[in-house]
This record gives sequence, structure tokens and C-alpha cells, in this order.
Amino acid sequence: MNTNLPLPSFRRGKVRDVYELGEELLIVSTDRISAFDVVLPCGIPDKGKVLNQLSAFWFKKTARILRNHLIKVIDSDVILNEVKNLSSQPRDLPDSLIGRSMLVAKAERIPVECVVRGYLSGSAWAEYEETGKVGDIDLPPGIKESQELSHPIFTPTTKSETEHDRPLTNQDIKDLRIGGIFKELERESLLIYSYARDYAKGLGIIIADTKFEFGFINSRLALIDELLTPDSSRFWEVSQYEVGHSQPSFDKQPVRDWLSDSGWDKKPPAPMLPPEVIEKTSERYREVYNKLTGDVLRG
Repeated sequence: MNTNLPLPSFRRGKVRDVYELGEELLIVSTDRISAFDVVLPCGIPDKGKVLNQLSAFWFKKTARILRNHLIKVIDSDVILNEVKNLSSQPRDLPDSLIGRSMLVAKAERIPVECVVRGYLSGSAWAEYEETGKVGDIDLPPGIKESQELSHPIFTPTTKSETEHDRPLTNQDIKDLRIGGIFKELERESLLIYSYARDYAKGLGIIIADTKFEFGFINSRLALIDELLTPDSSRFWEVSQYEVGHSQPSFDKQPVRDWLSDSGWDKKPPAPMLPPEVIEKTSERYREVYNKLTGDVLRG
């Protein structure tokens, strides 16, 4: 879809486009997909709808734990018309916003990725194999790949627009002036992860790890951005779970696998994906949405 809307741009990310609407923001989740920090020339059908609607699902589920920035999901003509009334050029806002966009409160973002890991996988597994630690957390010897940890661990990273994220240091905490809020970020991250992990487990889905973003709305801490989606979390199927090796995930792994096998040097421009990889990836996003919500995509 064309996301060049007749609204002031607040931020354009790899996947989401954010627009100014006075005291509020309009977040549009596109079908764009990135891999190895490069945006691909093709989209994944329904990906943006999954990210938007699954985030909204979790925002509503976790609101009793911590407030969040969600005001309304644009999931009908009625709500779209309300948003159009906030725009100086309402007729130019397309109906394709339905299902893939939400109205949120403006927040002062905390530039930290609050990562929680309940299972040892991915880069954390590689680090543990080499050092016996994940970040500055010592773990017991003998843990196997993809094994559930005795308790979830908090391994925050920096969040930068210009460099790769890296583990957060004590100096970062000082420089960012978040020492007074850091323990609360950890506590809320672990609470929300634990709730979502237990909820998803009952539906046959393991949430191996995830990352949260927080900000201040009227000086009060709140969840922002996306929440517990395939782009921010590692989802596994309980029925296929086996300790000791990597697990198939409900995410863009088919894209990464194809790109890795293609011989691409991981520098722009990225190659076009074949139709079968696009469809397989789209199916994964839709499947995990259906499993977690018991609903069908809207819009």
C-alpha cells in the first residue's frame, strides 16, 4: 500500500510509518520486511495487519499490568472517519488504513530495548556457549540450546537509529539518565513477559523471548511501539518443541534462510524474494495471529 499520507511525518521506520495528528500519532504498519538490517524490495501480504492487530490484542490484555499508548485501532470505516476528521486533508486518507493502523498517545520514548528471555536461543545461546553468560548474567553450566531457563532474564540493549543494538552498560544507564527508572523497566518487562508466556502456552505457543519499548505519557511509564508480535518475539509451537537444537519460529525465518542461501552479500540492494517464500512467510504471520487470538484478520 502507499503510505505517503497527506500528514506531517513523525518517523519512518523499516516497517512502520508514524504521522502527526495533533496531540496523537497515527501508526501505520506496512507490509515492508527487512532482513539483516536491509529493507527488501517486496512486501509480505498481511504482515502489517498482523503486527498492528496482534499488538492491539496484547495492549488490551496487558493494560491491567501497565498502561500503554493505544487509543484506538483503525478497524472500521467509523473509526477511520473519526481519524479523517483530525486531518486537514481527510479525503486523502485511504481505506487501506483499516486493519493496519492505530491511533496512539504521544510519548517520550526511552531509547532502550527491554529484552526478556525465557529460553536460551539465538544470539543468547551463542554467547552462553562461548562465555557461560548472557550479558552480565552468569548462567548454570550444562544448559542446552532452546532450553527453558529456571526463570526469565532481563537483558536490555541500546536502541539506535544509526548502529546495531548492543548490550546496555552501566555507563549507558548513566548517560541516558534512566538509573531511577531502570528497576521499574526490569520489573514491568518481567511481569508482562510472564503473563504473556503463560497465556500463550495455554494456546500451544511458546514465547521464547521478546522485547518491549517504554516511554512516558504525562510523566507516567507506559508501553509503546509494538507488543509481542512475530517481529519482536520468538514464537515456537509447543507440539514441535525439542530441547537441544534451534526451533522453527513463526516469523520471517523463511526469508532469512532463502537470503542466506542465495549468496547475497547482505548489503543493499536486497534481491527480490521468490513468490513461494513470500507466501510461506505470510502464512506464518497469519497462523500465529490466529493461534494467539482465535480470531481472523480484519480489514
